[in-house]
Amino acid sequence: MIDDLKVFTGNAHPALAQGICDYLGISLGKMEVFEFKNENIFVRILENVRECDVFVVQPICSPVNKSLVELLIILDATKRASAGRITVVIPYYGYGRTDKKDQPRVPITARLVADLLTVAGANRMLTVDLHAPQIQGFFQIPVDELSALNILAQHAKENHSNNLVVVATDIGISRRARDLATRLNVPLAIMEKRRVGNIDKAETLNVIGEVKGMRALAFDDEIDTAGSLVEVVDTLLERGAIEVYAYSTHPIFSGLAIEKIASSPVKEVVVTDSVPVPEHKKLDKIQVLSLASLLGEAIHRIHTGMSVGAMFE
Repeated sequence: MIDDLKVFTGNAHPALAQGICDYLGISLGKMEVFEFKNENIFVRILENVRECDVFVVQPICSPVNKSLVELLIILDATKRASAGRITVVIPYYGYGRTDKKDQPRVPITARLVADLLTVAGANRMLTVDLHAPQIQGFFQIPVDELSALNILAQHAKENHSNNLVVVATDIGISRRARDLATRLNVPLAIMEKRRVGNIDKAETLNVIGEVKGMRALAFDDEIDTAGSLVEVVDTLLERGAIEVYAYSTHPIFSGLAIEKIASSPVKEVVVTDSVPVPEHKKLDKIQVLSLASLLGEAIHRIHTGMSVGAMFE
C-alpha cells in the first residue's frame, strides 16, 4: 500500500528527495533536522512511521562528514521509531574512493561507512554508480546499484550523434565507458594515466584508440577537482579530436573545479543531480540531468516487491 511508503531526507539534497516524491505521487516525510550551536545534530520525525516502509534520501556529499553523521542519526531515529524496513538511498556514496589498501597503514573507509550505516539501522541500500563495484560486498544487507548510463546515453543520442568516440578517462572506468559506447554504437578509446600520490593530481600518459578527426565524449564516474578532466580534454585536442564533451554521473566540483571547467576548451559537461549543484556553479556549459525518475521507479519497485534489475534489461 502506498500509505505505508514514507520518504524522508536530511539537508544534503532536499530538492532531489522532493523530485522523487513528485514522481511517486506522495508527500515528502516531515522531519526536523538541524544543528545546535555546539554543532551537535538533532533529528525528530514529525509523523508516525511504525511498521512503514521508509526510504531515507541523503547523498554523502559536501559537507561530507556532516552529511554522513546527519544520515546516521536519521537512520537511528527511524529505527527507534519502529519503522518496518529502512532503505537508505545514497545517490553518491562518499568515501567510495577509499575502497582498498593501496598504501601501507591506510584505512578502507568505504567499508567503515558501510558498517556504520548498517549499525545505524539501514536494512537495504539504494545507490547510483559506485566508484568501485566491490563496495557492494562491504555490506551485510542488500544493495541495489543503479546506473545513470541510460540517462547520459539518451542525452548524447539527442545532442551528439555524428562522428563520436567515447573516451574512458582511465582504465578503471573502461568497462562502464564500453557500455556507454555500446549504447551509442560508437567506438571506444581509453586514456592511460598515472595518479601522483594523494594530491588529486594525475599525469596522462597515452591515448589507446583513435580520436583524430572525431568528437570525443570523455566519460568518468565523477568530476572532483576537474584536474584530470582538464588534462584529458587538452590531451584529446592535442591528439586531433575536433571537440570534447565530458559526461559524468557525480558532479562533486570541489576546490577550483568550476574555474578550471570555465577556462577549459571542453564544449559541454553533462552530469546528473546525484549531488546538488549550487547556482554559482551552474555554468552555461554544464548540463544537469535529473535522477528523480530513476530513483523514484527503483523505490516503487522495492516497495512493491518488483525487480529492480528489470529496469535495465
